[in-house]
Amino acid sequence: MSTIAVTGATGAQGGATARALLAAGLRVRALTRTPAAPAAEALRRLGADVRYADFDDRHSLDAALAGADSLFAVTTPFGTDTATEVRQGGTLLDAAAAARVGHIVFTSAAHADRGTGIPHYDSKDEIERRLRATGVPWTVIAPAAFMDNFASGWTLEGLRENTFAWPMPADRPLTLIPADDIGAFAALILRHRSAFTGRRVDIASDELTAGQIAAALSAATGRPVTHREVPLSHVRTHSDDLAEMFSYFATTGLDVDVTGLRRAHPEVGWHTFADWAAAQDWPALLAPDPKGPALS
Repeated sequence: MSTIAVTGATGAQGGATARALLAAGLRVRALTRTPAAPAAEALRRLGADVRYADFDDRHSLDAALAGADSLFAVTTPFGTDTATEVRQGGTLLDAAAAARVGHIVFTSAAHADRGTGIPHYDSKDEIERRLRATGVPWTVIAPAAFMDNFASGWTLEGLRENTFAWPMPADRPLTLIPADDIGAFAALILRHRSAFTGRRVDIASDELTAGQIAAALSAATGRPVTHREVPLSHVRTHSDDLAEMFSYFATTGLDVDVTGLRRAHPEVGWHTFADWAAAQDWPALLAPDPKGPALS
C-alpha cells in the first residue's frame, strides 16, 4: 500500500485530508510541528503515522518524506508573512522532489492564478509556479472562501451580538467551502491521481450572498442575525492583506463552478452552507468571550 504524506495535519485542511484518506483505508503519514498535540493524537487513534516536520528544518522534511509516494502540501502566511510562506513552500517542494515523491497535491486559493494583487493569493501563485518547475507530477486544488472562518474570530464576535459583520454588500455573492470538503476532494485526487495530474481546479461547494449567509446563520443559531457591512477601511486597520481580499470579493468576485463540481464529483459529498452551519455547536461557540470583538 502506498504512503501519503500530509502536511499541516493538525490544521484544518491537512487534518480534513488526513481523516478522509484514513476513512478510505489508505496509509497516512501525518506531518506536524506538534506531534504531541491533541489533534495529532486523534489522528494516531485513527491509524495515522504521525511524524515531526518543520518547514524551516529541511532535515526534518527529508526524514518525514522518505519513502512517501504522494504529498498533500499546504502553506500559510498567517502567523508569519508571505515571503516566509514562499520560502517554506520552496523548501517543502525541494524536499519532496529530492525524496522522489510521485505526486504532489498543493492547496492554493481560488483565483490565485489570476493576478489578483491579494498578497496571500500571490504568494500561493508563486508556490504554484515553483511546483510546476519541480518536474514532479502535480495537481493544484484552489478552495474558495472557508466556511469554517464563520465560526471563529471577529465573525463569531459579531454573532454574539446577533450581527453578521462582513466587509461585503448584502447582495454580493461569494463562493464558499468547508475544510471537510477540501479534504474529501484532496483525498479523491490522491486516490485517482492519474485523472487529475497536471490540473488546477478551483473548488467551492456553495454560493450565497452576505444577506443569505446571515439568514442561514440565523436559522442555525436560533438568533435574529442581521448583516452589517463593515467598511474596508476598518478591515485595513487590522490587515492590508485581508482588506485587499475583501475588495476583490466585492468587486471582481470569487466565481467557481459549484454546479459543475457537484455534477462531476458527487462522491465528495459537497456540503451547503446550511449543512455546515447546522453541524456547528453554536451554544458553545457563542458563549461570552472576555477578549471582546475585533471588527465590530
